[in-house]
Parts: sequence; C-alpha cells; structure tokens
Amino acid sequence: MSSVVEKIQAIGLIPVIKISDVSKAVPLAKALCKGGIPAAEVTFRTEQAVEAIRLIKKEVPDMLLGAGTVLTPAQADAAIEAGASFIVSPGLNPEVVKHCIAKGVPMMPGCANPSDVELAMSLGLDVVKFFPAEQAGGVKMIKAMAAPYGNLKFMPTGGVNESNLNDYLSFKKIIACGGSWMVKADLIENGDFDQITALCRSAVNKMLGIELAHIGINTADEADASAVAGKIASTLPIDEKVGNSSIFVGKIFEVMKGAGAGANGHIALAVNDIDRAVNYFSYMGIAFDEASAKKKDGKLVAIYFKEQLGGFAIHLVQKS
Repeated sequence: MSSVVEKIQAIGLIPVIKISDVSKAVPLAKALCKGGIPAAEVTFRTEQAVEAIRLIKKEVPDMLLGAGTVLTPAQADAAIEAGASFIVSPGLNPEVVKHCIAKGVPMMPGCANPSDVELAMSLGLDVVKFFPAEQAGGVKMIKAMAAPYGNLKFMPTGGVNESNLNDYLSFKKIIACGGSWMVKADLIENGDFDQITALCRSAVNKMLGIELAHIGINTADEADASAVAGKIASTLPIDEKVGNSSIFVGKIFEVMKGAGAGANGHIALAVNDIDRAVNYFSYMGIAFDEASAKKKDGKLVAIYFKEQLGGFAIHLVQKS
C-alpha cells in the first residue's frame, strides 16, 4: 500500500463531506481535527469542491484530504492541483483510474461485485471502495468477495454509521470506512461545528473501543503484595491468581510484587486496534515510550504512554 493509504488505514474513518458554502470548509476541517479525525473526502457533488480542498489544504495543512465523486480525468486533475492526496469515485471508470495511476495518486474506485474487483485488479489497484456498502450486502458481501482475491483491501462507504462501524473495521481486509453521519448537511449549513466535533469524538471512541483492562497497584514487596491482594479478594468475591511478578485478583486488579511502572501503579486500557489507537493518541499530543512496546508475531500488543497521569503509568493493550 502507498503511504497515503497507510495513513487512511491508521486513521480508520474518513468523513465524506459535501461543501455548498465554501466559507464553511475551513471551520469544518478544524472541527473534524478537533474531534480526532484529521481526514476528509470532499465530494465533487457541488461546484465548491475544488476551492474547498484548496482552502483546507492551505489553512489546515496537516489534514489528509481526498476528493470524492470524481467522474472524469479533468476533475481528478483539478482535485490534485488543489491539494487532494487521494481520489475516490462511486464507480470504476478505467480512464479515470489509469489517469490517477499515471499521476502517482492513490485511486479508490467504487466496486460492488467480483467483475468490478477483477477489473480494478487488472488495472493495478490493491485497494477499492466498496459502494454502496450496506445496500450492496454489507460486511458479509465484502468477506465473500475478499476470499478469492488475496491481498485486495476495501474501504466501504454508504450506509456505514456508528452502530455498524466496528462490524466493518473488525474485518482485517477493510482499511477504513467512509461515512457522513458526523458531517450531516444541516450541521454544516448551520455552522454547528461543536456538534460535528462531538459526533467525531463519539465515532472515534466507538471505533477504538477503549475499555479498562486492569489497574496495577504497586507494593513494597512480595509479602505486601500478598497482603494487598488478599484484602481485595476477601472484600470482593474475586479469586486470586499468583504470577511471577504480580498477583491478579480477578481480571481487574494486578497487584505488583514491588515497585512496578508508575509512582502508584499502572492503568491498562484495552483497544480494538492498537496501531490505530497509537495513531489517534499521537495525533492528540500523547507521546509513547517506544522502549516499552511489546510485540507478538511481529504485531504490537502493548505500549506505555511516556507521561504518567495522577501517578499512574498508562498503557494500551490489544484486545484479543
């Protein structure tokens, strides 16, 4: 995959926006970024698309911008010149695909059946848009189509919302989802950017699935740990499980046999996709202790924040 597509995968969710009033473009982009989604697909459904892309690229340069509903090579050229880093179309037009490939710009045409997929692959593509996603069979259809086609990846758009988002993202051949529920036309028209930010934050929270995995409690030594764990176990109807360096009381409490990470202990947060979570927190200004990273079969499964919060070290863990 190209570096742009890798960025799309790391973000996981691409708002699909329609700009009718170009003065709303930059405030909208800033609202998306504030909500934790520094990306957007600006659709060519209005004449303001090119200028919207140009303004956002100038005023919010770190945002990953794509152009959607691109139907002709001329539209692709206009989008790229304005600052679009990727091109998306509702269907598969070989002329547009070949033009974008020649320009060196990632292109994701809409595909809804095996014939579309095979044509896309014959043109050299390894990522396609699955559109309209829900109407064309949803994640079940994607899984059925993906099986014969090896490394092909999908970005479903159309009918994706917060309630079914993770049904799609849980399938590893889906790099990201496109959606518009957080950027509804009336919110943009009314300038309700705080609500757009709130909807983005809610979508990110749903996508990451952040949950408390366990709390680590530091103690003086093994004897102290045994006493603390025993107290917790006797107070709560939870069994102890003794390990080499700690005692787990149920799945919530990890009592360390001495001074573990953090002044007081640590808090483990379980996430749906740890790479995507690291990307989100990094974008929000959180630095990670790379030396603490743990991998399994070459994939990241745990990593600590550099800074403590309230005397607790914070680390992310990949949900099983």
